[in-house]
Amino acid sequence: MAVPTPHGVPDHPAAPQFPPELAKVLRADLAAVAEEVEEEVRRQVPDYARTADDTFRQNLRSGVVQALTLFVDHIADPRDDGGAIAATYYELGRGEALAGRSLDALQSALRVGGMRAWRRMSQTAEELGLDSTVVAGLGELAFRTVHEVAQAAASGYAEARLRSSDELERRRRRLLALLLEEGPVALEAVQDLAHRARWPVPRTVAVVALAAAPDRREEDRPLAAAGALVDMGSRPPRMLVPDPDGSGGIGGRAFTLALRGRPAAIGPTVAVTEAAQSLRLATRALGLMGRGVLARQGVVRCDDHLSTLLLYGDEPLLERLRARVLAPLDTVSAGQRDRLAETLLAWLLSGSNVPDVAVRLHIHPQTVRYRLRQLEKLFGEALHDPATRLDLILALRADSLHTPQN
Repeated sequence: MAVPTPHGVPDHPAAPQFPPELAKVLRADLAAVAEEVEEEVRRQVPDYARTADDTFRQNLRSGVVQALTLFVDHIADPRDDGGAIAATYYELGRGEALAGRSLDALQSALRVGGMRAWRRMSQTAEELGLDSTVVAGLGELAFRTVHEVAQAAASGYAEARLRSSDELERRRRRLLALLLEEGPVALEAVQDLAHRARWPVPRTVAVVALAAAPDRREEDRPLAAAGALVDMGSRPPRMLVPDPDGSGGIGGRAFTLALRGRPAAIGPTVAVTEAAQSLRLATRALGLMGRGVLARQGVVRCDDHLSTLLLYGDEPLLERLRARVLAPLDTVSAGQRDRLAETLLAWLLSGSNVPDVAVRLHIHPQTVRYRLRQLEKLFGEALHDPATRLDLILALRADSLHTPQN
């Protein structure tokens, strides 16, 4: 494990030569030193000042003894790179995070314990009459050891927190919010946050807008879609699916099952930095589903309804177009209006072919011709003007969508 070096300490200092008897004397004194360190930590660090929890006390004593033993082993063999110390305290940091204790408390305990152990061991070194250079080397080793175990513990603590579902979910919600921002989204920012959220950045994504669940408990339960970023608290609830056109994307049975029969609108597939566009169309489609313009149930894919989404992109403008272009139909009865509008749209879409219109509407060709004569009286030459015909198709298409779908 790579551990940063404290300021002012060389990366690879020359290993000091400690007298062989120093390690032997310190090892014999380990139990007493461990007792002092434990008491000092429990006295000065409130989070560790527990006397009733025997398991906690045993773990604390075990951690102290391991650190002191490894420190003395390093004195006995300076070639030891401290990897065992780092691994031990990495696991200690993880354990503290899982136990719900703060990182500040852990770091304070390491500093307090390290200072107490150093005072006791330096006193022993002085009692042995060791040279000041050796004592200084011992202090430098102690300083480096405390720094290394603190860094290792912090890494373990951070790893455990990251692995916790709450922290990971928080980072993923931040990532989803970034991806769905309106306006330009920097790929570098996405990659940085995605790395911390442990979410592989895909090439393409699609956003799914979900209808609100009637059962609140069901709504609060995240959908089981592999790799998806989910926000069930937004309105509407949404999920961002990576690589939607791949084998594990929105086309598979697993995705449909994950929806549990919930109505949903799938936005178009876009580049990862353009997810807001997919959300915008998915949200529009979901709204049209609620109004019956698009199918109310099941899954609606925006790519299958682009013309409808285009028509409803500016509804006030669409209503002005309908009112102006279809004004002649307002002069007939409601029942007659619906029949004439249906016939006119079918006639325009079939290239003015009467037999095709009859087949499409399941009526007799003579009925089609009768209705067309009525339409000629209402619209006149406008029926044969290319620009007007386009306006008529758009207005009649929007008019037909006003009839709710199942």
